[in-house]
Amino acid sequence: MESSRGNQNGIQQLLSAEQEAQHIVNAARSAKQARLKQAKDEAEKEIAEFRAYMEAEFQRKVEQTSGDSGANVKRLDQETFAKIQNLKAESESISNDVVQMLLRQVTTVKN
Repeated sequence: MESSRGNQNGIQQLLSAEQEAQHIVNAARSAKQARLKQAKDEAEKEIAEFRAYMEAEFQRKVEQTSGDSGANVKRLDQETFAKIQNLKAESESISNDVVQMLLRQVTTVKN
């Protein structure tokens, strides 16, 4: 009977050890899952931060480029307007001389 009791005790210890090992394995799996989830969350956070940074850089460059373009257009418009005004002023200042020269050419008869 005692050997039977010893066998029962040994079997009980083995079952107990197996359950404990199963708990340890489950805890390790859970810890691994938690670490993987944490790593994934951190990677997604870094990706989102990088994406936001790159988007901000892109928007800044677009603003600089389009801002420069708008400034160039405005500057060219101003320069063109100034040149047109200058040409008008020059043509007004010599228009009487041109009219007089044309009248002389038309009214003078060469023999």
